[in-house]
Amino acid sequence: MSELQSTGIPRIGDTAPHFTASTTHGELTLSEYNQDHWVVFFAHPADFTPVCTTELVEFARRKADFDALGTKLLGVSIDSIHAHLAWVHYVKQHTGVLLDFPIIADLDTKVAQAYGLLHPGESTTAAVRAVFVIDPKGTIRAIVYYPLNVGRNIDEVLRLVRALQTADGNACALPANWNTGDNVVVPPPKTWAEVGQHDGKGYEQTDFYLLKRPLAQS
Repeated sequence: MSELQSTGIPRIGDTAPHFTASTTHGELTLSEYNQDHWVVFFAHPADFTPVCTTELVEFARRKADFDALGTKLLGVSIDSIHAHLAWVHYVKQHTGVLLDFPIIADLDTKVAQAYGLLHPGESTTAAVRAVFVIDPKGTIRAIVYYPLNVGRNIDEVLRLVRALQTADGNACALPANWNTGDNVVVPPPKTWAEVGQHDGKGYEQTDFYLLKRPLAQS
């Protein structure tokens, strides 16, 4: 992985900026944590805040779903390790939910700067709500940003991971609102000779360039 540096917002297809950081689960190196796993790396603005609490509780409640996808969760905010630990303890006491994934302490903002988490129009001291989906090769496959006042939809984060894994495993594309079991998009023709090549296969056809098929079909 690339060395940690302040290069602005990483882009889809970039190698995830490398870092070693202190977390609620001890020291963590991204390349080791990421090895053989997908990672959903997400930032929250601050500990002990209402929207962030609801978000991390939902990530924790859905951890088994991420585990089933071979995907690890990793959080970060510009807070101290002591604040993180106190917040994890508080959340467990008051909701019964353990935030059972590492949360990075980033007081020096090195991780926040490397991942473009500080947006001056929103805040100069708090990270925006960002989600980076990183594949097992350490490549950033998806990036989603939310403002400070709108919480994330964890179902959509899960859907995004499932969609990326499905597209990778089946050499296909996925339509809007795709969910597991839905038809997938057939690659469009690239030459005139390929137009109509799927006629008679029973595909769902809107036009010659827009066809869908069940995932099980080749």
